[in-house]
Amino acid sequence: MGRQLKWYSFRWRVFLLVLLFIGLSAGYVGWRLYNAVRVRPMGEGPAGPAIAAESFTLPWSDQPVVFLGLGDSVTRGLGAAKEHTYFELLIKNDDAMYPDMQGRDLSAVFASMTCRNYAQDYTTTQDHLDAQLIRIPQHDPDVRGIIVITSGGNDLLHDYGRKLPQDGAMYGCTYAQAQPWCENLKQRLDTLLTGLMAKFPGGCDIFLANIYDPTDGVGDPYTVGLPRWPAAMKVLDLANQKIAELCEKYPNVHRVDIHSAFLGHGIHCDEWWRSTYRKDDPHYWYYSNLEDPNRRGFDAIRRLFLQEMIRVFSREITTVQ
Repeated sequence: MGRQLKWYSFRWRVFLLVLLFIGLSAGYVGWRLYNAVRVRPMGEGPAGPAIAAESFTLPWSDQPVVFLGLGDSVTRGLGAAKEHTYFELLIKNDDAMYPDMQGRDLSAVFASMTCRNYAQDYTTTQDHLDAQLIRIPQHDPDVRGIIVITSGGNDLLHDYGRKLPQDGAMYGCTYAQAQPWCENLKQRLDTLLTGLMAKFPGGCDIFLANIYDPTDGVGDPYTVGLPRWPAAMKVLDLANQKIAELCEKYPNVHRVDIHSAFLGHGIHCDEWWRSTYRKDDPHYWYYSNLEDPNRRGFDAIRRLFLQEMIRVFSREITTVQ
């Protein structure tokens, strides 16, 4: 009969396994901490699509125009100096900062334009109905409205899983929970859109952005210290689907797809092995709070809104001619 081995005969193997476990655990924790605090590269120069100068050689409308901003902190401009928020850049370009965009702003194509930004930080779709829509006056029939909106992102994010998820603060919810809540989000946005149309009997064009994804499609907000949310990507896709449905419902509501443009510029922007990696601009377009853009992100959003406005108004100019 063979000699039985004592338990302590394996002590070095056990010791090495314990060391390996401790090393892997420490490495994982260190990687998590590193990703939570590291400063990702923002890059320099223009961000987003190039905008052709030819679209700004003729006026887009002879009517008096009221240009409005509604929504959350993205439209209010948290994350950049006021003159470099997307709303202000749409009105008037900073020629020193962005020489390639000189003359490519709304001031160049609307001779008579009044501007007002009603957007507020930390607000949801319900807040936009309750506190912003009611502040907009009724306009005369000869006035045309042009309205930019970012709304719905805070309905998903807030309050970052610190409380149980609910309608208007979905973070951490299941996909089953999100289905009626995203439908409610759509209905609130629908009420906002029709309310805005009623304020402009002379007509208005509404440019509604969808919701971007700081995780670059990975769905791992825990990488930067937030709670896990397994259904995050499915819920985000559903909310963006509801926004797309609204833009298809009304001919004067135009979707601005910031979601697609921002993929590859989130927390995984410098990871070359990702399918979303942007070799031409592998940089971070978000502010330190994760949910708002930084200065280059606002430049990109301005260009995306302008791109859609050019599509809409160029079509009108062609029809008139």
